[in-house]
Amino acid sequence: MSSARSPVWGQTEFECKALRQALGRYPTGVAIVTARCPDGRAIGLTINSFASLSLSPALVLWSLVDRSPNLAAFQQASHFAISVLGQDQQALASRFANPAVVDKFDQVAVREAPEGMPVIEGAVATLVCSTVKHHSEGDHELFIGRVVRLDTLEGAPLVFHHGRFESLVHAS
Repeated sequence: MSSARSPVWGQTEFECKALRQALGRYPTGVAIVTARCPDGRAIGLTINSFASLSLSPALVLWSLVDRSPNLAAFQQASHFAISVLGQDQQALASRFANPAVVDKFDQVAVREAPEGMPVIEGAVATLVCSTVKHHSEGDHELFIGRVVRLDTLEGAPLVFHHGRFESLVHAS
């Protein structure tokens, strides 16, 4: 049986679209990151670039595109919160990802963390972090935070895979 593949493995030149499609094959969790602007206004957006960096010390990281209108506010924030969404919170993920929604928090169930930022009610995990550092790399700003408070609820996480939201199916 012959293969239709070229004798050279993989592509060394590709468009951003091809990279995005390849990365879309890797399922990710979906979260909303929130903070407060210096003027006290709440900001938040949907991310799937969240990852654990270290357990000891407890560090996490996430990234934000460098053309985001919220970039400066997150760079100035002393704290941020990451709310990992449950499978029933797809509408929230879409709302916080939509730049046309002016007040993302309007009629959204949130509570105030003692550190001052809103967190999403019903999230399966919430991590409040003090900003350790942020660093520009490529077309994104990387944010590293030390987890100072966490909360978890039972429930399956919302997953993003192949350009769409999905739910995990657990085998019995």
